[in-house]
Amino acid sequence: MNDESCGAAARTAADVRAAAASGADDPRVTALRLSVARVRRELAGLRSELPDRVIAEDELGALANAADAGILEIDRMRHSLLLVAAALGSVSALAVALAELRRAVDLFGSGAGAGPGAGEGV
Repeated sequence: MNDESCGAAARTAADVRAAAASGADDPRVTALRLSVARVRRELAGLRSELPDRVIAEDELGALANAADAGILEIDRMRHSLLLVAAALGSVSALAVALAELRRAVDLFGSGAGAGPGAGEGV
């Protein structure tokens, strides 16, 4: 693991502890935090060069920050999910974690632009 991966792994460990410690949280928020932490952890473990890794990491950070701040706008969360999926969706090693992230975002309901089948395949 390189220095960058070690830093990301440490951040995800802190994310998981924070999510577990906040028992008063909405279970949807906890699910979102945990799924973001899982994608971050699995992404940090990948050694391959991913051209859009920075975009995915930024959007995962945005989702984590929104969950921590309690500012959960479904349209913004879906946009972040779309960018993460576009950046990482072809990486089969992340398929399960990305599906978990999609389910966590879906727990918040549908946004104005979401229709039948929105987010399928992510």
